[in-house]
Amino acid sequence: MEEKKGFWVDLRSAIMFITILPAGRGNTFSPTGMIRFFPVVGLMAGVLLALVDTVASLLWPLPVVALVDVLLLVGVTGAFHLDGLGDAADGLFSHRSRERALEIMKDSRTGMMGLVAIFCVLSLKIAGIYAAKTVCTGGTFLVLLIIVPAYARGGMLFGIRYLQYGRENTGTGHDLFEKRLPLKDFIWLGIPLFCSLFMGCRGLVLNLFFAGTVFLMLWFYQKKMECITGDMLGAMTEVTEAILFLGAGMSIYS
Repeated sequence: MEEKKGFWVDLRSAIMFITILPAGRGNTFSPTGMIRFFPVVGLMAGVLLALVDTVASLLWPLPVVALVDVLLLVGVTGAFHLDGLGDAADGLFSHRSRERALEIMKDSRTGMMGLVAIFCVLSLKIAGIYAAKTVCTGGTFLVLLIIVPAYARGGMLFGIRYLQYGRENTGTGHDLFEKRLPLKDFIWLGIPLFCSLFMGCRGLVLNLFFAGTVFLMLWFYQKKMECITGDMLGAMTEVTEAILFLGAGMSIYS
């Protein structure tokens, strides 16, 4: 019974932390326990995205539907990851020292680099969804919409496990690094991985894009900052999502 209660507390905590979706009542919050459920929450967002896309497709042409899809992703997360993307871009591309870059990330104001990064990532998502919708069959595209948000949020698990947290006793992501994330907590990433098997060559390429994007971002973070922060995790989510949609929309499959 206690294990079952912990399961729901962890899942509810993950929903509350990275989305604005209703998660029921309760005061218990599990920062480290919720991490494993990030891919599951991504699947929830993906199912909602697929439903909205299906309805929007009955009302508008493809470019508008792609825009609606991206706005839904922004809305369902309360722009949480986008805020991290903007702050991370301001710090990482400031050409300042590590300590100064971390200070810049803490500034709630978004600078020019942050605005450019947000614009570029949102544009890539719109273009990727539009392209994927034109080259994928109906069923494959809906699976894609469901699993890409799960992959993107699952990517954060690698950053939490393999990089050191960059702030001492402060920051949005501090509690996530309280203990080393065990490998068994990656198990829920198996759901989007399993679903991708039904997408044929496109699913294989999607997994290669996911592995490559996560690896390159962690390498860049380590080389540039030798650490990771909550903002950088948010940036990782947004960039991974954009790259996956763009990769899925390539026309080389047909």
